[in-house]
Amino acid sequence: MLLQEKYEHLKHYIRELGSLAIAYSGGVDSTFLLKVAYDVLGENVIAVTATSSTYPQREFEEAKRWIKDIGAKHIIIESEELDIDGFSGNPTNRCYYCKAELFTKVREVAIENNIKYVADGSNQDDLGDYRPGMQAAAELKVVSPLKESKMTKDDIRAISKELDLSTWSKPAFACLSSRFPYGHKITREKLSMVEQAEDYLYELGFRQLRVRHHEDTARIELGENEFDRFIDKNLMRQVGKKFNEIGFTYVTLDLNGYRTGSMNEILKNI
Repeated sequence: MLLQEKYEHLKHYIRELGSLAIAYSGGVDSTFLLKVAYDVLGENVIAVTATSSTYPQREFEEAKRWIKDIGAKHIIIESEELDIDGFSGNPTNRCYYCKAELFTKVREVAIENNIKYVADGSNQDDLGDYRPGMQAAAELKVVSPLKESKMTKDDIRAISKELDLSTWSKPAFACLSSRFPYGHKITREKLSMVEQAEDYLYELGFRQLRVRHHEDTARIELGENEFDRFIDKNLMRQVGKKFNEIGFTYVTLDLNGYRTGSMNEILKNI
């Protein structure tokens, strides 16, 4: 299916749904979905953003700005994953608990606002990774228009650029809980350490990154085109000192670089 055909299919599919409450994070996918849905359905679309300790303040502020640009109604709810039984222990199906809680709350908002469907921003590429959250989406009958239209991340970026969405080139993002090895307890303190560390690297101008929390060690993943800049004696000492102040004893650079779902790599050996 050609890109334009996918785009037309997406608009038709959304039009047939009639009304949507979109679980909105401010990422590339959910922003694109919201823009298209709002253009098609207007006031019959609302964006629902859940705040929690796993959702960085930086991302929340950006989400609010992009919502304002699009013009859609924005509802903010609280969904504290650490209060969910079974979540903080960080089992391999951690995302199931998170998404089940999120989609249940978004559905409640949808009912209150006479909206027929809850939607998420899952796309075709998400089928290639371990995504236990998809089970929760299926159980709660959440629709995934981008996946239904077979749109990949590259497709979404391409059309986002045509629509003049500033998110078209935004690096991929996942909630902060994805920074911890499975089985390692997630706490508010540890989440804060990761958020502070990543914010610092963003302030230094790095864009595609993750700081993985391995107890007393921070493992930095950087995009391939950002390695050369990082390999500077003074900069590395500066980063090391800052990370020590945040609470990490050791600071390492992952030589394999940034990749989505790196914590899932251990699952191949289970």
